[in-house]
Amino acid sequence: MGLSHSNAVIITQSVAILVDGNNIERSIHERCGNEGAMLNFDTLIPKLIVNRSLNRLIYFREGRKISHKLAERLHQNYHGSVRPCHKSADIPLSIHAIQLASKVDTIIIMSGDSDYIELVHHLKSEGVRVEIAAVRETTSGLLKEEADYFHPIVEEDWFILGGRRPMSRSKFKRHPRESPRGRAEDAPSDTEGD
Repeated sequence: MGLSHSNAVIITQSVAILVDGNNIERSIHERCGNEGAMLNFDTLIPKLIVNRSLNRLIYFREGRKISHKLAERLHQNYHGSVRPCHKSADIPLSIHAIQLASKVDTIIIMSGDSDYIELVHHLKSEGVRVEIAAVRETTSGLLKEEADYFHPIVEEDWFILGGRRPMSRSKFKRHPRESPRGRAEDAPSDTEGD
């Protein structure tokens, strides 16, 4: 009985990427010191997806002033959408994540905000793999620990729009709900896998 065995592994994971736009933008701006820095979705999305399939890409952003170019680009390239939020993105993002939990295998949350710890815990209890993609220096250590995997967003994952000036140091103030950097549970760990 000569059964043929193939070494190829077929992965059929379906992935939803939910982006807390304000959190990621603020983190990138703080990291590089330039308000003109923007995510390069064309390099970042393939890096996050690898050999899985993209089910949804939703970019949540506080306020009404959202780039139509960004919305069009996400739609054209990824069938993604941009959702304006009345206030913070954490509640609408959390609601969408819970609604998507039964439709996908993995949810990637692009945010380093510790407000998502309970959401990650809940999604994992529902059998969903949860990954976090964020700037390491501005990501809650507890959030990284709770997630199944952490994808660091690094300098190669963003670009600087021309004509934008570096930010003044006064713009580096932390969002009032974010934890201070000095707390041990929020400090980046050198032992985390990339």
